[in-house]
Amino acid sequence: MTLALTTDRFDPAAVLLLVGLAMAASTVGLGLARRLRHSERRLAVAWCLGGSMVMGTSLWAMHFIGMQALRWPAAWDPAPLPMALSWLAAVGVSALALMMAGRPRLHWPGMAAAAVSMGAGVCAMQYAGMAALPVEPGTLAPPTLLAVSPGAAAACAAALLLGLAAVSMLLDKHLQARTRALDDSLQAANDELRRAVLFDSLTSLPNRRQLFDRLHDVAQRCDRDGTDAALLFIDLDGFKPLNDLFGHGFGDAVLCEVAHRLKSVARAQDTVARLGGDEFVILLADIGDPALVHQVAMRVVVAMQAPLQLGRREARLSASVGIALYPADGAPNKLLAAADAAMYIAKRGGGGQAVFFAAHMEADTREQMELQRDLRLAIDQPERGELSLHYQPKVSARDGRITGVEALLRWRHPVRGAVGPVVFIPVAERFGLIDRLGAWVIEEACRQMCAWDAQGLRLKVAVNLSMHQLRQPGLVARVQTTLARHGLPPSRLMFEITESVAMDDADATGRIFDDLAALGTELAIDDFGTGYSSLAYLRRLPSRQVKIDRSFVSDLGTCSDAMAIVEAVIRLAHALGLTVVAEGVETATQHDLLRQLQCDELQGYLFARPAPGDTVMRWALGMDRPILLRFDDAALGVEASTAAVLTAAAPLAEPQPAVMA
Repeated sequence: MTLALTTDRFDPAAVLLLVGLAMAASTVGLGLARRLRHSERRLAVAWCLGGSMVMGTSLWAMHFIGMQALRWPAAWDPAPLPMALSWLAAVGVSALALMMAGRPRLHWPGMAAAAVSMGAGVCAMQYAGMAALPVEPGTLAPPTLLAVSPGAAAACAAALLLGLAAVSMLLDKHLQARTRALDDSLQAANDELRRAVLFDSLTSLPNRRQLFDRLHDVAQRCDRDGTDAALLFIDLDGFKPLNDLFGHGFGDAVLCEVAHRLKSVARAQDTVARLGGDEFVILLADIGDPALVHQVAMRVVVAMQAPLQLGRREARLSASVGIALYPADGAPNKLLAAADAAMYIAKRGGGGQAVFFAAHMEADTREQMELQRDLRLAIDQPERGELSLHYQPKVSARDGRITGVEALLRWRHPVRGAVGPVVFIPVAERFGLIDRLGAWVIEEACRQMCAWDAQGLRLKVAVNLSMHQLRQPGLVARVQTTLARHGLPPSRLMFEITESVAMDDADATGRIFDDLAALGTELAIDDFGTGYSSLAYLRRLPSRQVKIDRSFVSDLGTCSDAMAIVEAVIRLAHALGLTVVAEGVETATQHDLLRQLQCDELQGYLFARPAPGDTVMRWALGMDRPILLRFDDAALGVEASTAAVLTAAAPLAEPQPAVMA
């Protein structure tokens, strides 16, 4: 059989129309399939009915246009009934195809049934259309490519249609699976992005951004319903030194445990969020009584005081809580700052407590920010000369000779003038400046000792260590490096630590004290008697000295209880082989009583006020008016002792403590 595709047997215009109609039908079908997948059920049925009419009519028209493309010798007058049956078959096949395409999932049994149904429908449309032709059997043979029987041709056509339907469904299933995988991946990425934007990555608590969103929602509800809300600002006391001492991994575990405890304290309708670092917030909604807020805040304080047992390590923390109420304490965007100001007041009061916001706290917060800015500048630029050390002598109670001096930090602000340590030390601790400030004190004390050595004056200097410094990583190594750089023996340097700090974490304190003692420096317990320890506890620490707090010394001669306490401390300290220093000695009566009680050393305004290093040198050289102070021969490096002198100064109405806490 020869190939017969010449234009005398085919109508070119009809063929072009056939191709265009096929493309249009395919486009409509794909568009309808997409709409069916993303439409509601009611709309999907409407789209399926309308689409099957359009696609079915297109298929039916394609068949007859294809027949029309052949140049039939007979007149073209198809029968109406077969044509109608052919059209119904085309619409049915189209409806089946659209329903199959619109289903999100289609398994093998459904695929096979759909393929058989589509193939049968297409065959029915084809043969019903052929039956409509006005040609007598055997009178006309249209152009064919191969000489095959009609039965074989029908079978091949049916098989081809079934195969194409199966392939189409397989491709569609593959594309659907791939689309679902992409959708799932996109949804997972969106969920991860949302968590990163709205939640803290470490504790999985809401972050600052989500907190503000919820705060505004709660505020709107309060305005609508006439209710109140509260914001609790929670800051951990002593977390930074703990984090520095044991590492960030341990610190992260502590923060996760803190988050768990806070969630257990809060109510179901409350929001627990982490702002960053060791700062947390609890947003209380629908509160009827401020007493309820205080109860929740105190539950937070109690929960934080419980020991943290993480692995083989145990840590103890406390929390300072600031409370701000809405709408009493301001708009939603001001509430966090108000709670922060109240928290700082709680921390300044010693921590481990909850404080409600008051109007004057806002001004105090602004002042603290200004102070930390100026203090940071004074530390970063030591050439400004704002920071200095003053030295107060320790005097032997037996013969009045100076046994050493205590270095006390002073800050002369260029505008405010002299700022006391009780003011700027808490600022340094709050804003993370205390470590750098403490390092400067040790460096300056060593420099001053070298300057004294150059002029023949050798004195032992005591430096106060804060809790933050004591837990600072590498403290012992830095002390050793500083002493070596200045060529000083470690025995010339003494470290004083308050009793409360020593008791805060006995194990950690003991390790640091052991390392400092092994280095060769001497150690002393300051403000003894104000904490909760006993003298027996001192046996665990390699301390050489205890200092009786000035509050007991000031009552000597007027209070029998103070006398009994001082006497007991001195006797028990001597039994443990420790020397005793009495602070705040200001009167001759106190001096005489302490000598009778066999106190070893005395320190106070009766002998000398804290003074700069060059003034101490002038005392030793006898360049000023002499008083009762005497320097040891060993300290002066000469054979005979020399009378010390001190410039007269107006007495203070009330002694002010000036040590680094």
